[in-house]
Amino acid sequence: MNESRGVTFSLEEVFEAYHCCRRHKRNKASALAFEVDLESNLIALWQELNSEAWKPGPAAVFIVEKPVKREIFAAGFRDRVVHHVLINRLNPYFEKTFIYDSYSCRVGKGTHFGIGRVLDFIRQCSANHRRETWVLKLDIKGFFMHISRPLLMDLLEGFLGRVYPHPDRKAILALCRSLVLNDPLVGCERRSQMELWDDLPRDKSLFGVAPGLGLPIGNLTSQVFANFYLDGFDHFCKHELGLRYYGRYVDDLVIVHESQDFLASLVPRIHEWLARERLLDLHPRKIRLQRHERGVPFLGSFILPGHVYPGTRLQANFASAIELHNAVVQQKPPSRAESDAFRSSMNSYLGILGHSNSWRFRTGLLRSRLSPWWKRRFVLPTGAGKVLEHPRGIS
Repeated sequence: MNESRGVTFSLEEVFEAYHCCRRHKRNKASALAFEVDLESNLIALWQELNSEAWKPGPAAVFIVEKPVKREIFAAGFRDRVVHHVLINRLNPYFEKTFIYDSYSCRVGKGTHFGIGRVLDFIRQCSANHRRETWVLKLDIKGFFMHISRPLLMDLLEGFLGRVYPHPDRKAILALCRSLVLNDPLVGCERRSQMELWDDLPRDKSLFGVAPGLGLPIGNLTSQVFANFYLDGFDHFCKHELGLRYYGRYVDDLVIVHESQDFLASLVPRIHEWLARERLLDLHPRKIRLQRHERGVPFLGSFILPGHVYPGTRLQANFASAIELHNAVVQQKPPSRAESDAFRSSMNSYLGILGHSNSWRFRTGLLRSRLSPWWKRRFVLPTGAGKVLEHPRGIS
């Protein structure tokens, strides 16, 4: 990096960030509009970043119903490229400080990795299920909506001051500041009907929290910064509380130990640290302490000794998806697009369910609930395979 020329980000970094961003947004209207004059747009964005002239644009906000009802803020494609530029630069430093057992938004980790780790925790702590073992499951109340943006910025400034060795640190911090301290409500466009917000709890919406609180769900920066926000808590759990079997995915916390009393004693200490250091609180109705053989819900699955079963919400969503596709063929044969949507939806669920002990559930549900029309058009999997279009078509 050449500070004398004012260059913080290279043009190659901006092009790389664009390619990262387009992988999942290739056919979105904002991505297509950006690509009409791609090179000029990327060069202009690069110049804005290096002159510290870039500012976030307004986001689109809408409600999604699955897998749970939540509010999503979608930044424009141009801003998403900037998110990737920044996270690509910061992630190597974050990875050096993150503990092994934080699973969210990290390469090589994720939900299935986290579930596997909890299975290992229980197996090791219980000596292969021969010793009594207890599991403490905790959840942070309204996590994303109660992150203090000024506190997050202070934490980033302190962190980068310690670990970031390059002369463009002030420019990196300025970009962080533009993102973190930006009020996502300013200029946002609601793209869902207003009544969809009526039954959304206030602590699940940025429209219901105090100024300066909350990160918009839907941005890459929000996911990574939220993980960073709790990194100090992870180190508190591992080093001050001395927890060997501890894991976290976003705001879902799991601790495994042989002593029920020890785990119970952790709850007030964890509550006090979160309130003092991060201005957060545990969800009082989501504190669960029980023997490991009774099972623990984690990341959409239900973990029992040596087995992982799909959670009730995932089972219900799969059944609901089948009914929705059945409705398509009640009156008329589906279009090519509807057939493709059916295959994509079913295979998405089968892929997720294939990570759990769910063969009997998923094959049984397809055989008992799926419309005969779909069964004639598609070959159903007999094992962990996919739904495939029948080579002979409709019989």
